[in-house]
Order: sequence, then structure tokens, then C-alpha cells
Amino acid sequence: MQHAEAAAPCPASPPDPQPDRSGQTVSARTIPAGIAVLLRTVRILLGYGRHLAATAEPRSASTDFNAIASCFGTGRVYKILAHLQRGILRAMALERVLLARAARGRDIDFVAPRERAATAAPATRADPPIDPTASAAGPRADADEQAPITRKARPPSRPAGWNDPELFMPTLEELVVQVRRRPLGRTLVEICLDLAVVSGFCTGAFWNELFDAIRLRGGSVATLMQEKVRRQEAFCKEQDRTLGSNWDWQEMGREALRRVLGCFIGEMADAAFGPGTEPNALAAAVATGPP
Repeated sequence: MQHAEAAAPCPASPPDPQPDRSGQTVSARTIPAGIAVLLRTVRILLGYGRHLAATAEPRSASTDFNAIASCFGTGRVYKILAHLQRGILRAMALERVLLARAARGRDIDFVAPRERAATAAPATRADPPIDPTASAAGPRADADEQAPITRKARPPSRPAGWNDPELFMPTLEELVVQVRRRPLGRTLVEICLDLAVVSGFCTGAFWNELFDAIRLRGGSVATLMQEKVRRQEAFCKEQDRTLGSNWDWQEMGREALRRVLGCFIGEMADAAFGPGTEPNALAAAVATGPP
């Protein structure tokens, strides 16, 4: 198995607090605890996304890169870069929403995981009573007197490929509006899907942190896992059509994955600030304004 060249380690974010859109500086003392914890998670994902976007193209020629490409469901570099760009924008949008909320002194609440309610069988519509005097052929005598049936107009359908970042790349402002309207956990899932974040790419501590952040903020970890399986199946089909394709990525161990990634997701924060850093201090240190 060929090995990728040693990738540059994930850079730590510069330790300067981020001003919000109104110009106020959000410091460690003004960030509520819940936002500080989630902001730490978002900033780690954002740093990983930028690191991967900067190194994906030059390292894509290596056969080891298939370990990353399989989590995107394709080996096409431009499609991978498009997903990375959208994932970075999503993370920036979530960061902006969190900091704006912190500037107003409002924290975020935990959302209890929703249990799927048992769906009751739909009630069957009773057939109208049969009129023995009515003719078997033709309409009923009082058909003209019945009220006309009105149907709601269907909303316009979205264009084909609207969710493909190669075709439609949303702006940061559009994503900020979307983040405000959705549960924060759902946005975290979408960021992970765009950045192809899987448990094997994370440190154990960070994966547990991300898992809880999604589950307790209204997201679905099951959606993330199901999409991971679907993408790996799609990538295998793509490899079947490629002459001389390499399948060594399926047997790569943790150290080989770490070499391909440059570092596991979560190592960046521990290396820069040390494990066990207080959430408020870390969130303020890694909060940087959008470019």
C-alpha cells in the first residue's frame, strides 16, 4: 500500500475573540456556558474543514486518499471540494448565530431526544349509503348540488440538483437564515455530512462530544450513520467501474488514517490548549471572525 506524504498538522485557530455583527466583542466572560461548549465543537469542525479543503487536492493523487473519498461517496475532487466549501460556510453560519445569541446574553437549551410515536393506522373513509333507487349507470341525481371539491395548490418544486453544492452553492447569509430556523443539532449533522466527519476520523473524546451535541440539540445521529453507509456503497460502485482501482483503504488502521488526515479531529484543540480546558476560555480563544 502506498502511503500519502506527511500532511501538515492541523493548525490551531488564532487566540483572538470574535466581534459580532453589531461590533461588540464577545469575550470569555460574556459567552453563556451552553453556547461556549457548542461553539468549541463548531470551531473544531471548522478548523478541520479548512485544513482538509487546503490539502485535499494535492493529496488526492495518493491511493491512500480513498479512505477520505469513500466518506464523500465519490473520488471526484471537485465534488469533494464543493462539499467542503458548503460545510465550511455552514459552520461559519452556525458560529455567527451562536455568537449573536451570546452577545444578547441568551444561552441555548438542551433538547430531549425525541421518541418516535407509534403511528396510528389512518381511519378508513366510510362508503356512502347505497341508494337502491339510483341507476347503476350515470351520476347520482344530486351530484350537481354537492359542494365543489377545492384542492390546495402544491408549492413549487425545487429544481433538480438543488442540494448538489457543485450546482447550487448557498451564500453565508442564506445559511445564517437557515440555521436560525432549524434545530442546532440538524445543522451539526449537515456540517458533518458536508465535511464527511465520521467516528474513525475523530478522537474518542471529540466524537463523544459531537455525538451528545447532535443528540441533545435536536439532531439525528442515525441520519449521519445511514448516510455514511450509503456513501461507502456508492464509492464502491464507483471503484468497480474504475480500472486499476485500489481497495487498500478498507483495511487501513488508525495510524494510517491519521497519516492521511494529518491529525484526528479533536487533536487540534488538545494540542493548542491542552485537554480539560474550560469551555468558556477555549471558546473565546478559538472564536475568530468570518473572513
